[in-house]
Amino acid sequence: MTTALRRARQELDDAGLRGAILVRDLDSGDELGIDAELEWPIASLVKVPLAIATLERAVRGEIDLTAPITVSPGRITTPGPTGLTRFRNPAQISVDDLLYLSIAISDSGASDALFALTPPAAVTAELRRLGYAGITIRHLMDDLTRTPAEAFDPADAHLAHALAIGAATAGNGHAVAQIDVGQANIGSARAFVDLLHGVWRPTTITPEVAARTQELLGDNVIRHRLAPDFSSDASRWSSKTGTVLNFRHEIGVVEHADGQVLAVAALTQSRVPAVIQPGAEAIMAKAARIIHNELRVRS
Repeated sequence: MTTALRRARQELDDAGLRGAILVRDLDSGDELGIDAELEWPIASLVKVPLAIATLERAVRGEIDLTAPITVSPGRITTPGPTGLTRFRNPAQISVDDLLYLSIAISDSGASDALFALTPPAAVTAELRRLGYAGITIRHLMDDLTRTPAEAFDPADAHLAHALAIGAATAGNGHAVAQIDVGQANIGSARAFVDLLHGVWRPTTITPEVAARTQELLGDNVIRHRLAPDFSSDASRWSSKTGTVLNFRHEIGVVEHADGQVLAVAALTQSRVPAVIQPGAEAIMAKAARIIHNELRVRS
């Protein structure tokens, strides 16, 4: 293991994090990472394959992106969810606009409206058709609003995180279905870097689907995790985050002004029973940046 990888792993461990990180140069194929093959519950990262599957079906004429969809209000009042999930009244929104809401603001209500058109098993089947075997979709986003976190008052939400930390098994099983790798939506850092590679350098993904997915990821407004370390006047960061209980993830692509393009996947699990952990957000970005910088120097 290189010095950079040891540093990254130590940074994560010192912050109470277990993590998998992979960085890949999308032109040379050179890559560097830690535990990139481990499978994780992926939370809102599932919205990226959902968008790709929806757009691929639209290219085949199976879905009309301009068609209006009536979305029922989620009426969720607990802190956290955004968008349609918090609406109080039904709304009519086009499929194309649902894609924007799903990716740009991580709107789970919009995502489930898209899942109504292409159910989880069909999204997985579309991934397999395109040649991506490392991501499996099993359930809707609504299931992520039914974790133990919703059973506690906000002041006691840390208890749900304590349960999530304490109930894990050595084989990544869990008493909470949404974070049990045998029941949850799952993927690995490598699987998501492979998918991003296919979006930025399309071979099986239809070029117009790849272009629209890049645009959607570039519109992401959730930029408190890896974005501070990967965005600058000399680089463009396009990404998607995912969060459920003590799991915090982000995947993205950084396009440097000198022409180098690198995909980054950082998937983490905290052993600290706290809902708000800005330190963890900063350290996962720092660890990813350490690996990124090492790969960039080598290239």
